[in-house]
Amino acid sequence: MLKQHRKLSMSIRRTIENNEEAGIRPSKTYQSFVAAAGGHRELNFIEKDMRNYITREVRNVSEQEDAKEFGKYLLRMKEKNPNFFFELELEEDQSIKLAFWADARSRAAFEYFEDVISFDTTYNTNRYNLVCGSFVGVNHHGQSTLLGCSLMKNEEIESFKWLFQCWLHCMGENAPKGFLTDQCASMKKALEACMPTTVHRWCIWHIMKKIPSKLNGYKGHADIEQEMSQVVWNSHSKDSFDRNWNDFLLNFGLADNKWLLGYSVYEVGEQVSSSIFNKFVVTYNSVAAEVKCQCLLFESRGILCRHALSVLSFEQVSQVSPRYILERWSKKVKRRHTHIKSSHDEPLMEPRSKRFDQLVFRSQNICEFASESEELTAILHRAYDNVMAEMESLKAKRKGTSSLSHEDGNPLTSFKARQGFEQEDIQKIG
Repeated sequence: MLKQHRKLSMSIRRTIENNEEAGIRPSKTYQSFVAAAGGHRELNFIEKDMRNYITREVRNVSEQEDAKEFGKYLLRMKEKNPNFFFELELEEDQSIKLAFWADARSRAAFEYFEDVISFDTTYNTNRYNLVCGSFVGVNHHGQSTLLGCSLMKNEEIESFKWLFQCWLHCMGENAPKGFLTDQCASMKKALEACMPTTVHRWCIWHIMKKIPSKLNGYKGHADIEQEMSQVVWNSHSKDSFDRNWNDFLLNFGLADNKWLLGYSVYEVGEQVSSSIFNKFVVTYNSVAAEVKCQCLLFESRGILCRHALSVLSFEQVSQVSPRYILERWSKKVKRRHTHIKSSHDEPLMEPRSKRFDQLVFRSQNICEFASESEELTAILHRAYDNVMAEMESLKAKRKGTSSLSHEDGNPLTSFKARQGFEQEDIQKIG
């Protein structure tokens, strides 16, 4: 097929753009066109044309342009809901250096689930290699709830300080009681500076995930991993963990392993709070109305275990102390955040693309109805012919004018006043 005869129609271009947005590989997209057309010969373009379009039109966005669009997106979210919070700091070349944002729902949710927060930076963005971080809490159903997101160019101490200060400011300067992270030294130092009263602990999930890569150089590493898991998960007190951990290091000759020695006993032992045993020791102080069980369910989940309740029943305690009824589990609490919609934005499109999508959406219903019979199909064909003739006539009359030329219209016309914003315009909005 000659190059001058090859062309990507509007319908083909929109499908390519949608598939690219959904992460569908170009080869798969092209094969779907081939299957729908009934073969390669039925298409008036080749796979190279499609790939050129993706490279030239869809992916041809610089890091600086992306940063500017990201800033505009944050401004739009702020305009939609004043409680949307963000801070953005750009490099000298106008690429993203640091960014933090949290919508109104996340900020309201923090009021109820502020006790323990997990911060995770194990994900990187694909294109610009930015570190993606997320602040996560646990809601009243034991589910993860998002309390803020971030992008960082690096994982230096100052970057984490900037981020934690932004997050605290967003959440009304209320530091959580506990903060879980991975074993990042820079993060630890930044937390000590920004949240000195918060208890910082390493996330047990991250620790256990690293076991295979840290210990696979030892002979019998499978047995080592199994025994270490037994020690971590089945030591139900600090004293028993001390004994089991020391025995584990000695038995497998791991006393000089720097990674294992990097943990203080209590940093690992404190995480062990969900093990199940046949017997538990429950202590009850009738004067202070305090009950404590060795299974540590209350310390872990905030719910009294059946062992503690059995002791209270045996002691004929008719009413549980209010200290053991956490607000997060109370049915009387009106959770304001559940009535707030999560912030989202409609994708920006060129005017012609937007009109095309609207027309296709409406025509699908018409075509489905008309396809029920030959008579209805004939009616629609006649209507199409008449409408096409009318549109061609109008276009011919206005040929040479700009009244129908909307393809080059600015897709951000509703934000004209914002288009020329500088770095300082978006750094301190929140």
